[in-house]
Amino acid sequence: MNSVRGVVLAAVVLLAGCSTADPPVTRAGTAPSTAAPSTAVAGAAASPPTGCASRVETGRLPEWADAGFSGEPRVPHVLGGQGEIVAILFGRPLTASRRDGANNKILWVAHPAATPSAATSPTTLTITATLHGTRTRVTREVAGGPGPSIVDLPQAGCWHLELRWSGHTDTMDLVYADS
Repeated sequence: MNSVRGVVLAAVVLLAGCSTADPPVTRAGTAPSTAAPSTAVAGAAASPPTGCASRVETGRLPEWADAGFSGEPRVPHVLGGQGEIVAILFGRPLTASRRDGANNKILWVAHPAATPSAATSPTTLTITATLHGTRTRVTREVAGGPGPSIVDLPQAGCWHLELRWSGHTDTMDLVYADS
């Protein structure tokens, strides 16, 4: 019972550290080698983010996102706010300026499109990431749309991601730790 209380207390402390009265913020980043360079806009007017709403799940992936996995896939993932995309986290924890040789690997899986033409036409997944409580904003692109990527962000913290692809949009918050 004490171990359960300890886990719950640790989760509350971690969530409290990212919570504020501002809008949510997440972090996302670059794509594989085809990623566009980041664009930092220092004085850009960004709506102030609210607390970090990122919640990394380790339960079963949504059924529409588990293709290619065997059994009952239980991998760390974050579901978008609209439920249109899931970020499957292979690089855990996500870390700013990795020095250990590992990568911030994220597999983006979008909910299947209703129209076949949208599902088959490749597009770019554009990620606009805003660092919580700041005007720091960077843009990353994943060529070909949702799929495998390496998403690096310039500093640790809670990042709010605005995701756009093939006429769809969604948002999520991701936390990047110090390296």
